[in-house]
Amino acid sequence: MLIQAIYIFIAYVVDRVVGDPKFLLHPVVMIGRCISQLEKWIRKFVSRESSLKIAGLLFPVIIVGGSYVVVWALLYGARLVHDWLAIALEIWLISTTIAVKGLGDAGMEVYQHLKTGNLQAARRSLGMIVGRDTEKLDESEISRGAVETVAENIVDAIISPLFFALIGGAPLAMAYRAVNTLDSMVGYKNEKYLNLGWASARLDDVANYIPARLTAFLLLFASLMKRLSIQNAWRMLIRDAHLHPSPNSGITESMIAGGLGIQLGGTNYYNGVVSHRAKMGEATRRIEADDIIKTVQIMNLTSFVFCLLLLVLTYVLHYV
Repeated sequence: MLIQAIYIFIAYVVDRVVGDPKFLLHPVVMIGRCISQLEKWIRKFVSRESSLKIAGLLFPVIIVGGSYVVVWALLYGARLVHDWLAIALEIWLISTTIAVKGLGDAGMEVYQHLKTGNLQAARRSLGMIVGRDTEKLDESEISRGAVETVAENIVDAIISPLFFALIGGAPLAMAYRAVNTLDSMVGYKNEKYLNLGWASARLDDVANYIPARLTAFLLLFASLMKRLSIQNAWRMLIRDAHLHPSPNSGITESMIAGGLGIQLGGTNYYNGVVSHRAKMGEATRRIEADDIIKTVQIMNLTSFVFCLLLLVLTYVLHYV
């Protein structure tokens, strides 16, 4: 497990330095294409809503199981060529399952546009990372959208894939990434996906359950290091986390809101349809662009501390 923790730390550094080069076809993009194709096949041959619920089980079986098998086979083949090739491939594949640099860059892009007063560009940049309508948002609402997205994805895009990489290497980390991609594509509780996507949504909730709660303690440490109110972060966690539709995302969002002394949630619009999200935290002040920087810094610190803890704990367990 110590060796795996070393691979994870190197993969984390690779992601922080390189990110996701646009000239390479990202594994998550390939997973997304497979999901879209499978959905087309299912809808072509299954028409009854009751049958769609059963057919929804095909997504976890084929997409998640297939992602695991493909990555395992790639590593097995690389190992036959040379052990170092397999190690390099393992590290690179793990790095593609996390998005520390990508998430931070996306948040900072919104921030830079806000600081230059270019609201139109900020709305466009925010629209690339959120599903809500952004065309009419003011600076505070744009900042809220960026803060919420970064906070929510601390678990989904960083801690969870690293957690599963420690347990099962790149194959299990990629399987988790498939779970999360499924949830983002078909895990909606609307008329189109209520039956077809139920299994994917439930599996995502289960997969993130433990990592989300580990992240709560990491966020307390990161908040302490950034001189934020850990008492308020903990209080908002206890008071507001359960109000979020997700049993996991509410943890990070409520703690970020408490630590920063802001209120997240509220009214969003999706394709012109209003959606009222439970509010978390207390509105002691308006959310501003600088809150995006603070949230990105918390995300970076949380991810680094987690990787460092993995190294220290596995080292102690290995030699004690």
